[in-house]
Amino acid sequence: MAEKTRYTDEELEEFRQIINEKLALAKRDYDQMMRALMNQDSNDVDDTSPTYKALEEGSVTQSKEEIISLAARQQKFISGLKAALTRIENKTYGIDRITGKLIPKERLRAVPHATLSVESKMASKK
Repeated sequence: MAEKTRYTDEELEEFRQIINEKLALAKRDYDQMMRALMNQDSNDVDDTSPTYKALEEGSVTQSKEEIISLAARQQKFISGLKAALTRIENKTYGIDRITGKLIPKERLRAVPHATLSVESKMASKK
């Protein structure tokens, strides 16, 4: 029996559902991060004592930097998921970009935007 070279339309549809669910959650999380950055969800009190304000500024700056870093990472994840949806449309989803073989379903279920099998990823890090 010949080796399978691509996933069936039914399998691709299953992956599309997984990706769309992860994409919805990722967008929700990203929006929450952006609201936090813009203080839209804040119960901030501007009339606190100046001493307290000075101590808080360092903490606020650090928190904002962490949120910015997380938001950038989330944005990259969203882009990866959107690219995976494009690969599904093109019927090239799940094909290892180095070996051309199918990435195992288990990996794609865990990391739906993967473009490399675990073996290819490890080999490329050497």
